[in-house]
Amino acid sequence: MRIVDARGLSCPEPVMLTEDALKEVKGPVKVLVTEPHQRMNVEKYAKDHGRKAASEETEDGFAVVIE
Repeated sequence: MRIVDARGLSCPEPVMLTEDALKEVKGPVKVLVTEPHQRMNVEKYAKDHGRKAASEETEDGFAVVIE
């Protein structure tokens, strides 16, 4: 599983890093973000591109796993 650490980055950087990871990896990708709106943006990007996304709250933000 590829892990993308986008914690502390401003939008649209988390989505751009997610896009790059999904292009490079065929399997699941875990994206770490800090803010709720970043989590929603990453989930929306994944769903808009035909991927399933599930997220959970972590100590320092959110982890979004994209299948």
